[in-house]
Amino acid sequence: MAREFVTIETSDGINLNARIFRPKTTQEGSLAVVLVHPYSVLGGCQGLMKGIALGISERGFLAVTFDMRGVGRSTGRASLTGSSEIRDVVAVCKWVSENLSVNRILLVGSSAGAPIAGSAVDQIEEVVGYVSLGYPFGLTASILFGGHHKAILQSPKPKLFVMGTRDGFTSVKQLENKLKSAAGQVETHLLEGVSHFQMEGPSYDAQMVDLIIGFIGSL
Repeated sequence: MAREFVTIETSDGINLNARIFRPKTTQEGSLAVVLVHPYSVLGGCQGLMKGIALGISERGFLAVTFDMRGVGRSTGRASLTGSSEIRDVVAVCKWVSENLSVNRILLVGSSAGAPIAGSAVDQIEEVVGYVSLGYPFGLTASILFGGHHKAILQSPKPKLFVMGTRDGFTSVKQLENKLKSAAGQVETHLLEGVSHFQMEGPSYDAQMVDLIIGFIGSL
């Protein structure tokens, strides 16, 4: 399995450092998984998505991680609300579809990466589905990320929301209430007794990979 780094330019001139995880053998029907890392302001970076990306590539799918603006070797500055970072997700997905012989993309967002990815879903034709790992729907988090909710809830594209029942940012009730208004195919998977940062940790990577691969099978 080969790994390589590339630089991707956004529509507003930011250079993003991305990493491609190529599988040894590719599954039929070219689909790539683009992973969006947790909140840049709190130290989120593509390295946190490496375990999941490796697991996905080992299962035969191309995976791509990247540092959003202002993180690692990526230029520019991180925004507090993740509004500028939507352009980063769009740029990476467009680059993937144009350069990696891929016509279908699954967008996966972790923590604050979930609302950012959710806002980009309907801006990219090649995106056929969306997976959220710990979407921060709670009241406090909504001060920062509330502006992103509408886009993913209104999107007709298939969605999977994964969350620990002890998330800390979002209660199960808050998740259920939000998803009542969601369009299209909506699935949820709750991890009993698991906290937000626990689920983000490497010990849950294999479980996240299984859920993502299972979801790809339903697309």
